[in-house]
Amino acid sequence: MQQQQHKPTTATMSTKEEEIMASEKAKKAPYTDPPPAELLVEHGELRRWSLYRAAIAEFVATLLFVYVAIATVIGYKSQSQSSPCTGVGFLGVAWAFGGMIFVLVYSIAGVSGGHINPAVTFGLLVARKLSLVRAALYIAAQCLGAICGAGIAKGIMKHPYNSLGGGANEVAPGYSTGAALGAEIVGTFVLVYTVFAATDPKRTARDSFVPVLVPLPIGFAVFAVHLATIPITGTGINPARSLGPAVIYNQHKAWHDQWIFWVGPLLGPHWQRFTTNTFSEE
Repeated sequence: MQQQQHKPTTATMSTKEEEIMASEKAKKAPYTDPPPAELLVEHGELRRWSLYRAAIAEFVATLLFVYVAIATVIGYKSQSQSSPCTGVGFLGVAWAFGGMIFVLVYSIAGVSGGHINPAVTFGLLVARKLSLVRAALYIAAQCLGAICGAGIAKGIMKHPYNSLGGGANEVAPGYSTGAALGAEIVGTFVLVYTVFAATDPKRTARDSFVPVLVPLPIGFAVFAVHLATIPITGTGINPARSLGPAVIYNQHKAWHDQWIFWVGPLLGPHWQRFTTNTFSEE
């Protein structure tokens, strides 16, 4: 007896073809942006442990960032001609800031998004990526972490901390207030624009490898901005980083220029928003 071969029916073949075509169509479908966050607070957000865990992550990350930042700045300022091997040098300061941001963003991005900077948090608030309550909690955690980080730095290296300026930001001699403010605005724009470009959900949806690389361009942006603006303001671009040393060092010059390191970084995200809306991918 000859065995009869069962050929797939037309109905079965058409069903499989339809499934394949539907899958291909889904891949080619235009990306749809997620809905904007609630302006004040997301539903049930205050009852979720994830919100407070994220704030703790921001606190710890900013503490570590400011501690390493101040220690590096003091090491740079302690460098002298008689002993050229002491300190880290101008380039080392920029690498320390950029490297720490790279490490910390990589470490806590999955918990809080890895902001570590009130300017970044404010930019995401303006873009409706997070609620006002979450943004306020993040910024409070970042500022408190920065103050604690500066306090730890002073406790470990008290004499050089007091004699070398405490790592506080201030306008360098020879530069006007307007020049310093402009440097902070442009520097923060570079950083926040890089953050938005690196975390663009359209790119993440299209290229699976993009999320893994997110901390790298952000760290390089911080590095590059420090190279450009250390001679002008010591590089703020992060209000928490400027506030922490000012509180612990507590000298007139640090407080006199403090407004520059808040106004500049908080204006940068507005420029970034306009640029992103103008040049974003369709």
